[in-house]
Amino acid sequence: MNLTQSPTENKNNAEDVRSFYNTHTDKFMKVYGEIIQAFRSNNVHDYLDYTIQNAELKDGQKILDAGCGVGGPAAYFAEKMNIEVEGITISDFQVEKSKEVLASKNLKGKVTIRQGDYHELEKNYGAETFDRVLFLESFGHSATKPLLIEESFKVLKPGGMLYIKDLFRREHPNEEDGKKIDRIIHEINKAYCYHVANLYEVLRTLRSLNFIILFIKTPEVKIDEFEHLTISNNFQELFDIARILTWEDYVFPVDFYEIKAMKPPFDLSKDKHLYFLNKPEVTGGGSATT
Repeated sequence: MNLTQSPTENKNNAEDVRSFYNTHTDKFMKVYGEIIQAFRSNNVHDYLDYTIQNAELKDGQKILDAGCGVGGPAAYFAEKMNIEVEGITISDFQVEKSKEVLASKNLKGKVTIRQGDYHELEKNYGAETFDRVLFLESFGHSATKPLLIEESFKVLKPGGMLYIKDLFRREHPNEEDGKKIDRIIHEINKAYCYHVANLYEVLRTLRSLNFIILFIKTPEVKIDEFEHLTISNNFQELFDIARILTWEDYVFPVDFYEIKAMKPPFDLSKDKHLYFLNKPEVTGGGSATT
């Protein structure tokens, strides 16, 4: 299935994101540190442990952190496990910053970070390379998400998993609130060089590629451990990016979801009769059941 969008559209989007992070990464790090994620626990390492559990990261795996920032999460994973993490970021500034982050760590595994466009994963890494592809609040920077998911499918090994944690546009509860959500989403997209995802487009693309959707859910963080986006609000106040001037007309515009999907562990072009891990058992009469 070819879901490719206009090369010019992809290039323009990538250059916008590159410029954004080359300009603002230092500001993000002043507020967020090396883990540039908005949905997080008070102790952000608790949330990274949660990511390890839910993405099923394990020793010996080769993992792609797509949109890796300055390498904070990748370094944490490689501190905890003997894994190989490849990180890709469009920002050359972030690549340079990542060298400082990695140099300060005692890694069990290996982390390599390169500059590149994550819409060109197969070109950068080759087919069936990774056990996991992670998008940790980086997925939304893509203006061509069907292509991004298709590229993820290509570089995953059979049985490998795609894990997305990001913002998704809320449904309109009513027309008035819907207009407010539309306006706020527009402001977020403009301020952060973002394209807040449409959940239904993402699910449709996953299914069209025959990904096996294992779960979609709101991240499970205990209320007393949740950071409640205070850091995000501090960032907006400190640097006047997407600053909220009044709460009077504000409607919370997004849902945070995590999605985990598996690339089928068999060749769909040859084994179209199979579903997930079920193997057909041929009876004496020659019929097959799954």
